[in-house]
Amino acid sequence: MKVKLKVWRQKDANTPGGFNEYETPDVNPNMSFLEMLDVVNDELTVKGEEPIAFDHDCREGICGTCSLVINGKPHGPHRGVATCQTYLRSFHDGDVITVEPFRAKPFPVIKDLVVNRKAFDRIMQAGGFISVRTGSGCDANAIPVPKEAAELAMDAAACIGCGACVAACKNGSAMLFVGAKVSQFGLLPQGQPEREQRVLAMVKQMDAEGFGNCTNYYECSAVCPKLISHEFIARMNRDYLKAVLRTAFTPTSTNASAAG
Repeated sequence: MKVKLKVWRQKDANTPGGFNEYETPDVNPNMSFLEMLDVVNDELTVKGEEPIAFDHDCREGICGTCSLVINGKPHGPHRGVATCQTYLRSFHDGDVITVEPFRAKPFPVIKDLVVNRKAFDRIMQAGGFISVRTGSGCDANAIPVPKEAAELAMDAAACIGCGACVAACKNGSAMLFVGAKVSQFGLLPQGQPEREQRVLAMVKQMDAEGFGNCTNYYECSAVCPKLISHEFIARMNRDYLKAVLRTAFTPTSTNASAAG
């Protein structure tokens, strides 16, 4: 089969970009989308042209770096899969496929289809560490965890930080990502000591990075390759409200001394 590609090409964040058109040679329908781009790049290299820059690593749907918008949808036409798990059999011979980078102010374009998602790293760093030791073995049932809480924490931890939620949101919101990362710690006993300061710090950093607000359209969970539920946004909002109220109504040590 052959397909026609309209690919976004951009030298760097400071240079205007635009779409270039390419036609693939005969390719196997069982090729992944990234393998097809490899074939196109091989042909461009032979012709002495600049290959298309795109992010990838594991190609197993684990790392989340294969962040492409395909025909207007982050990661492509299917639900619950990353770009690297999208195959050409999902399209038809002769189709015109538009390929773009993730579009969001906090994700500046590095080159072509590659964007800088270090804003996510800074949000994670703002969350700090967990003071309760988790790496060493302990006696059975020393820290009992309810089954429901453990399963929810695992669901939240499945987030791979790809940024599809941001790319799909009309506001460029990162609430699904932050909600998942807050919840994966907040649901477990080990995450309780820093629970309030963690959610306050991560939300503050999210806002500082320039991500938009959530208006509950749930495009984020609809395109998430790991099917992270938007319920984690509500859970984070509850944690954030509790932390804000507790901070507002907890007297400082100076005031407490004066009152004493």
